[in-house]
Amino acid sequence: MNQPTIDTTQAASPLQPHRSPIDSLYDLIAGDEDARVCKDIPSESCNDQPRNFFAYLLANLLTKVADELASAKLVLPWLIGWLGAPALIVGLLVPIREAGVLVPQLVVAAMIRRLPVRKWVWIVGSLASAVALACMALAAATLSGALAGWVIVGLLVLFSLMRGLCSVSAKDVLGKTVSKARRGNLMGLAAGIAGTLTLALGLALQFIEHDESSALLFIVLLGGAALLFALAAGVFVLLREQPGATEGGGNALSAALDSIGLLRTDVAFRQFVLVRTALLSVALAPPFYVLLAQQDSGGDLGALGLLIIASGLANSLSAPLWGRFSDRSARLAMVASAALAGLLGILTWALVQFAAPLLTGLGFGLLFLLLGIAHAGVRLGRKVYLVDMASSETRASMVAVSNTVIGIAMLAGGLIGLLGDLYGTAFVILVLGIASIAAALYARGLREVSEPA
Repeated sequence: MNQPTIDTTQAASPLQPHRSPIDSLYDLIAGDEDARVCKDIPSESCNDQPRNFFAYLLANLLTKVADELASAKLVLPWLIGWLGAPALIVGLLVPIREAGVLVPQLVVAAMIRRLPVRKWVWIVGSLASAVALACMALAAATLSGALAGWVIVGLLVLFSLMRGLCSVSAKDVLGKTVSKARRGNLMGLAAGIAGTLTLALGLALQFIEHDESSALLFIVLLGGAALLFALAAGVFVLLREQPGATEGGGNALSAALDSIGLLRTDVAFRQFVLVRTALLSVALAPPFYVLLAQQDSGGDLGALGLLIIASGLANSLSAPLWGRFSDRSARLAMVASAALAGLLGILTWALVQFAAPLLTGLGFGLLFLLLGIAHAGVRLGRKVYLVDMASSETRASMVAVSNTVIGIAMLAGGLIGLLGDLYGTAFVILVLGIASIAAALYARGLREVSEPA
C-alpha cells in the first residue's frame, strides 16, 4: 500500500502559527500550493522566507528606480551637456558606470566571504551610493563647465564601486534567503514595478520645458535617487540572514586567484561566462539605437522622456514574464531574448538602408521598446542561471569572477564604436545583431540548471 508523501519543507509542528498578511500575500504571489517550498537555502531560513522575499523585493525595487533616476545612459549625459562640460566626459560615463561595478568584484568577493552574514555589505554599499548621488546633486547645483563634469565623473567612480559591493553581496544573500523557483519571480516583479514607475517619470518629462528649470530637474532626480538608496538600506536591515560559509575569506588577492581557477576547473561555469560575454552584444546595442533617435529628434527633454517611457514599458511589460520564464528555464530565457535582440538589429539595419517610414517619430520609441524587452530577458535569464547553477559555497566567487571578466570585456567592447565612425551607426547595430544571434545559438548548449516548482 502506498504511503503518503511527507513534505519536509513544511513546518513539522501540528500547531500551525497564525498566518500573517505577509504570509498570505507571499503564498498568493508564489502562485501555487507549494509556496513554502525550500530548495537550496538553509532550513532555518524557510519560515523567514516570506519576510525575506518582500524585504529583498522592496530594497531591489527602490534601487532599480534610483538607478533609472541617475542613469549613466540617459540622465547623466543630458546633465553633462546642460552643464557645458566637454563631450569627452559624456563618452566616459557608461564605461565607468559598468566597469566600475564589475571589475573590482573578484577581490571584493574574497573579503565578503570573511563575513558569515553579508547583508551588511549591501547596506554599506547602498548608503555610500546615496552619499555619492547626493554629492552629484550638489555639484549640479553649484558647479558648471569642465569642473562640474570631472567632479561628477569622480563621484560616478565612487558610486560604481559601491554598486559593485551591492552586486556581489546581493546575489549571495538572495541565494541564502529565497528558494530556487522563487528568485526569478522576485527579480521580475521588482523590475516590472520599477519599469512602471520609470514610465511615469518619462511621461512627466513630456510636460517639462527645456529652460532654466532643467537645473532643478536634475537636482531633484539625483537627490531623489540618493534618498531611495538610503531607504533601500533601511529595508535591507529587515532581512533575516542565517550565517553562511566563510571559506576563502583569507588573503583577498590569494583568494581572488583561487577563484579565477573556477574558469579552468568548472566546465559549466566556464561555458556560462563565455555565453555571458557573447551576450554583451545585447547590452552594447542600446546607445546606438539612442544615437539614431537623437539624430532624428534633436535631443530635447521630450526625446529623453520618450526613451524613458520605452524603457519603462519594456520592463513593466516583460520583466515579470521573463522572471517566471527564467524560473522554468533560465537557459531558454537567454536564448529567446538574445535571438529577439539579434533579429531586431538586422531589421533596424534593413529599415535604415531602405529609409523606411518606421524610422521617424514614435518608430524609434518602438525599436527601443523591443530592444528593452530583449535586454530585460538577457539580464534576468543570466542572473537566475548563475544563482541556480552555483552552490552556497561557490556563489560569491562565481558572481565575482563572472562580473570581473564581463567588466573587462565591456571596456574592450566599447571600441565597437569605432565602426560607427567608419561605416555608420546602422552598421554597428547590424554587427551587434548578428553577434546576438550567435550568442543565442551558443547559449542553447548550456546545461539546464533550473528546478521549476
